[in-house]
Amino acid sequence: MKTLGVGMVGYGFIGKVHTMSYLNLPYYYKPMPCRLKMVGVASVPVKDAEEAVEHAGFEFATDNWRDLIARDDIDIIEVCTPNYLHKEIIIEALGAGKHVNSEKPLAMNLAESREILNAAEKHPGVISQMTFEYRYQPAIMRAKKLIGEGFLGRVYSVRVVYLHSGNSDPNRPLYWKIQKKYCGGGSLYDLASHVIDLTGYLLGDFKRIFSKLEIFVKKRPLQGKPGEFGEVDVDDLALIMFEMENGCIGTLEGSKVATGANDEFRIEIHGEKGAIRFNSMQPNFLEVYDTRDVDEPIGGRRGFTAIETVQRYPEPATRFPGPKFSIGWMRYHAGSAFDFITNIVEGKKPETDMRSGYKVQEVLEASMISSTEERWVDLPL
Repeated sequence: MKTLGVGMVGYGFIGKVHTMSYLNLPYYYKPMPCRLKMVGVASVPVKDAEEAVEHAGFEFATDNWRDLIARDDIDIIEVCTPNYLHKEIIIEALGAGKHVNSEKPLAMNLAESREILNAAEKHPGVISQMTFEYRYQPAIMRAKKLIGEGFLGRVYSVRVVYLHSGNSDPNRPLYWKIQKKYCGGGSLYDLASHVIDLTGYLLGDFKRIFSKLEIFVKKRPLQGKPGEFGEVDVDDLALIMFEMENGCIGTLEGSKVATGANDEFRIEIHGEKGAIRFNSMQPNFLEVYDTRDVDEPIGGRRGFTAIETVQRYPEPATRFPGPKFSIGWMRYHAGSAFDFITNIVEGKKPETDMRSGYKVQEVLEASMISSTEERWVDLPL
């Protein structure tokens, strides 16, 4: 069996998530397409990388990501850094023949994304993939299948939201995800990017959009500097109206000021023959409504039905811990990681390739243009 060496760039929250996903894959999938070896991890400060050596079994720690690319025993580069570092790491890794798995969004802007996409297309034998983990929820997988089978008929409209509440507190200190020089965009980039991808995955390409981006708290305390404040220059809230190529119209919201929310995305799709809805805070069930059900007497069998998707992954997923046990957020990342290494071993073009990241970036860029210029923006850009 082939062994793939993993190099992890970034060992903050999301770097730990990617690492745990790899370590747990043999429990979730059988047979595994390859063995995985956790070789090196790069992080600033380096003490985070040293923690990865101690806890996750990486062989070495460094504060220079180029040390990973230079290693012959590293086949995979995981990009789990702030957004401003993505382009340089991805392009150098691809040029060195390393397979790349990148966190979203792809880059800081569309120009950078285009450079990355060009680099990926110059190296077709190297697998490059985005981590759009919500595609790997059983409920979303079931929704995709139902839509493909024509369950909804003509799709009329869609409502999508991704809600956090962390920025509701005006005393929350400034951090990298709300500083444009590090992230490129706020809730639009961090949250809306996920559900932009899901909407496109389920329903096709966006045709045009109109957006409003808002910063509610324009200054925040600086960490470790009592009495000092820094400017917030990216959005707390992103609201988007859109039309899709298939004629569907919809609304999309990404918010970090949704007071009372935890980590919640919701999607509702309405069509001529039925409807589908899902709430990530109730992740074990996909709700469907079928107009073909009889509505008499007294409502007949009409109404939303909850499909128990739970952990019913298709093979080669194992039955561990079992299809009946409540699913959790980490499991979707494992599904994404397994797809990535399978694509490497089989030489398959990923569905969530760099072009999928580029398409999301187009919507992000169009949203920023629309909000600034107060107009509808046509896609593609």
